[in-house]
Amino acid sequence: MTPAPVLRRTAQGIGAGVVAGLIGTAAMTVSSAVEARVRGRQASTAPAKAAERVLGIDRFATTSAENRFSTLVHWGYGTGWGVARGVLGAAGLSPTAAAPVHFAAMWGGAAVMLPSLGVAPPITRWGSEEVAIDVFHHLVYEVGTGLAYALLTNGRNP
Repeated sequence: MTPAPVLRRTAQGIGAGVVAGLIGTAAMTVSSAVEARVRGRQASTAPAKAAERVLGIDRFATTSAENRFSTLVHWGYGTGWGVARGVLGAAGLSPTAAAPVHFAAMWGGAAVMLPSLGVAPPITRWGSEEVAIDVFHHLVYEVGTGLAYALLTNGRNP
């Protein structure tokens, strides 16, 4: 196969993945907002705290600025994982194979990264209810992203 079709397929997969990631992030945002309201908890700041650590940000001038940064990190992270879903599709993985690979990389990566950066305790200390809730929100993201990707690509890899 010549490079042009491979590049085209990859670009199409990534493009569909970006949009799918945005849609999946929107779905996860709704599910976590509803769950937070029902349980009376604040939104998670762990992803933003991780980004602050990686970027060397000591503090923000205002709480409002930190909240905006947290929102940006949330949407950027979800969109980025959408790109990964697009690459899996462009590589030829079927939706049935891509979904668990994508979920495992996304959720497993967060479960390892957040504790390693010191912004969340290890998952072994979360308790089964918290793990189940976190898995649920990430599954909402995965299903939303996967369905959006399938619709954008007509159920075929680009």
